[in-house]
Amino acid sequence: MNIIQKRNKSRIKTLIPIIIIAAAIALFITLVGGISGTSEDEGLSLTLESLKRASVQCYALEGVYPPDLDYLKVHYGVRPNEEKYLINYEYIASNLMPDITVLPSMVGVEAIITE
Repeated sequence: MNIIQKRNKSRIKTLIPIIIIAAAIALFITLVGGISGTSEDEGLSLTLESLKRASVQCYALEGVYPPDLDYLKVHYGVRPNEEKYLINYEYIASNLMPDITVLPSMVGVEAIITE
């Protein structure tokens, strides 16, 4: 075996661990990104469900649906994270379930829109 062939084998032996480590890091980043996306969806779902549950509880106890989100906060202890989520609470009538929408907050978007 000549010197050039020995150098090429040495380079290949050095590159294999580097490639394996890079692949492992890429896989880890992909998995972590998927987990954080799932937890965000879970948070949205839990927030929406807690607001709906509190609205139904209010209707069951008082005979009317709550007129606004603040009423739920004060009387039923609902504490949604309003920095993390945008909540749209539309009161329709005292005997109709309000239309509740929960979306992820887009912090910083206001500044971009106003510029």
